[in-house]
Amino acid sequence: MTPLDHTSAAGALARLAGHLAALAPYDGSFATCIPGVHAVRAASSSTELVHGLHRPALCIVAQGAKTVMLGGESYDYDPSRMMIFSLDLPIAALIRQASAAAPYLSFRLDFDQARLGELILKVYPDGVPPLRDQRAVHVAQAGEPVIDAAARLMALAAQKEDAALLAPLVIDEILLRLLRGPFGARLAQLGRIESHRIGKVVAWIRANYDQAIRIDDMAALAHMSPSSLHEQFKSLTSMSPLQFQKTLRLQEARRLMLSTGMDASLACQRVGYASASQFSREYTRHFGDAPTRDISRLRNVGLANAVSFAQ
Repeated sequence: MTPLDHTSAAGALARLAGHLAALAPYDGSFATCIPGVHAVRAASSSTELVHGLHRPALCIVAQGAKTVMLGGESYDYDPSRMMIFSLDLPIAALIRQASAAAPYLSFRLDFDQARLGELILKVYPDGVPPLRDQRAVHVAQAGEPVIDAAARLMALAAQKEDAALLAPLVIDEILLRLLRGPFGARLAQLGRIESHRIGKVVAWIRANYDQAIRIDDMAALAHMSPSSLHEQFKSLTSMSPLQFQKTLRLQEARRLMLSTGMDASLACQRVGYASASQFSREYTRHFGDAPTRDISRLRNVGLANAVSFAQ
């Protein structure tokens, strides 16, 4: 980035941060009048990982910093970078930098996959270039044109009548700039048939996380061989279908215990575990403590939302 580009990007980030602060006046995630566009704020850094399922989206941090973990991999992003999720993914996240004076502020644009598919065909009329690394999460440099478009989109979010007419154009601009950029092929993998097939399996597991998985059935759903399904699924999500399901089960069990007061034995059954001892072992391995002690600790430190949709 040249000094001029750096200055322009810094100005665009400052504008984006200002709009986000106005639309997210206190901690939390705020939907705007523009479908799929959210402003996120946190006034303190995290001491606990927040676990949740992240939908396909573009996230840009305008202020502060965050770490996202998927499987055994870790991704850091801050105002110099942005993050793209191209599948529903069970992640853990930690806000590394935030304060009352300079809160964490983040922009999120959920992808409309139908519209994205139309734009992919325009940008890649001869097909999407092949990728060696097909991971469904990617961190990249946040260029000034994309940040500027995000700032303009958030400005429109405060002008409902204008937003209805102009926001779709700005969203298209953002998607086209991403698709034509150096990591456009990664975003375009959302339109690849392999991703659609794996997406069907992910959707089935999400809807039926408490049911037993038969890999042969999942392979048939994806129109793949079991070995191809396993390879493609792990390439995109960094985990196997069974690991993906286990993560969803444990996240949901933790949410049930925290939000409803459900005890561990009932939560274990509710999410599909037949063995309470297996549930306890896997829960301890995933969250670092046994279910009852973990929930008690989280309540004592006031973290009743340690499982939520992660921004």
